[in-house]
Amino acid sequence: MNDSVRPGPEGDHPAAARAQRSSAPRPPVRPWPALWAMVISFFMILVDTTIVSVANPAIKAALDPGTDNLDNVVWVTSAYLLAYAVPLLVTGRLGDRFGPRSIYLIGLAVFTLASLGCGLSQSLGMLIAMRAVQGLGASLMTPQTMAVITRIFPPNRRGAAMGLWGATSGVAMLVGPLAGGLLVDGFGWEWIFFVNLPVGAIGFVLALIFVPKLDTHPHRFNLLGVLLSASAMFLIVFGLQEGEQHDWGLIWGPIPVWGLIAAGVALLGLFVWQQAVTRQEPLLPLALFRSRGFSISNIAIAAVGFQAAGMALPFMFFLQLARGLSPTEAALLMLPMAVAAGVLSPPAGRLLDRVDPRFILVPGLLLSAIALVWFALLMTPETPIWMLLLPSALLGAGSAGMWGPLATTATRTLPLHHAGAGSGVYNAMRTLGQALGSAAMAAMMQSRLTAHLGAGSAETAGSADALPEAAVAPFSAAMAESVLLPAAAVLLALVAVLFLRGRADRGASTRIG
Repeated sequence: MNDSVRPGPEGDHPAAARAQRSSAPRPPVRPWPALWAMVISFFMILVDTTIVSVANPAIKAALDPGTDNLDNVVWVTSAYLLAYAVPLLVTGRLGDRFGPRSIYLIGLAVFTLASLGCGLSQSLGMLIAMRAVQGLGASLMTPQTMAVITRIFPPNRRGAAMGLWGATSGVAMLVGPLAGGLLVDGFGWEWIFFVNLPVGAIGFVLALIFVPKLDTHPHRFNLLGVLLSASAMFLIVFGLQEGEQHDWGLIWGPIPVWGLIAAGVALLGLFVWQQAVTRQEPLLPLALFRSRGFSISNIAIAAVGFQAAGMALPFMFFLQLARGLSPTEAALLMLPMAVAAGVLSPPAGRLLDRVDPRFILVPGLLLSAIALVWFALLMTPETPIWMLLLPSALLGAGSAGMWGPLATTATRTLPLHHAGAGSGVYNAMRTLGQALGSAAMAAMMQSRLTAHLGAGSAETAGSADALPEAAVAPFSAAMAESVLLPAAAVLLALVAVLFLRGRADRGASTRIG
């Protein structure tokens, strides 16, 4: 596998290559204000992937009272994630075609207006519909942030910028539950959506002022590719999300959950084959995967996404059920993680501009795995709560060596006219990893609870507001063992990054492709 994308003489597509040669990129004089303008709104949309989990009980009490069925309220989260994940390959390409600034601003406007609709919802159905619109807006925005960084920062300065982007990704995943707890306890569930209005408005004005208009490229959209990719993403993500709710059995009539996921994987394979043989311009330029850095970073970010989505669930169950903490108190134990990641990510990114990426990625991933194992060892009824702050801070330090460095490594050799497409792939892989992590963690927790408490007792413990004294120790052991699964995912990412080739692509031209 080569270290840089090396298509044929005319590039991945002749029209795109001619456009690239005839219109050199014009980076703005002040790229950092442009990045900060996007980071504000990017942080907001990532927080919304996790903030609702804390508010679900309040939403159910307000909009779906009188029933014991939790499936309906779960769709408040599922609708958002589906609408976010499914279009990512297409929305990344839209930025290449119509300009990342334009698509970003459209997405931000859609997201902000949908947030208002969410907060004003008077029925669960309306809230779920508005959440789907919110997810679509987020899907339009997310690939553009990476694409703009790729196009306005040269490769030898991109590490610091991606360090900030990575800090935003990592910290937002952790801040969501904390912000949700504070807003729901203090103001009501509606405010987890209303708070987006001033943030979205400020972000829109700042992006309008500071984010530059960049060259567009005359891509044509491969309609069959759009249909295949969207169908594959929908079936895979929907199957992973809904599997636990249906006990991994039948989901649509006689169709089992695994059949749905297998159909999605088959369609994804068909999509890749179609992209390879089509005579039209592909939606996904497969030449991107000739870059070792891009390919390995996509594998690693899926594993890191798995860890980020999977780790919080057993930890929060342990803190709230086994140790009796409130949701806000439990979320506060994640604060050292968020602070460490936010403080250390930018310097880690700047260092990445000068060293072999493995010098940052390997320690970061290793620290994260150690922190997760440390958590598992401390998750006992006797451990003083303050001791859990230590692995929390260590996990934040490890996160600083994962999110930004992986994004930098993935984008260092991206051709400028494929920046959006590459960003769409990268974010789709992260989102798929998160969906898989949530599904696998739910199954893992149920398995360990059954092993320690028995089937009937496990079901009762998992749905109780407080545990009987005799169940606290085995419940804690089950949650601790579950945390080892995301630790294994991080080690998988560590193995993947060992296959990077160091600084061979340092300074690779952004004109390739």
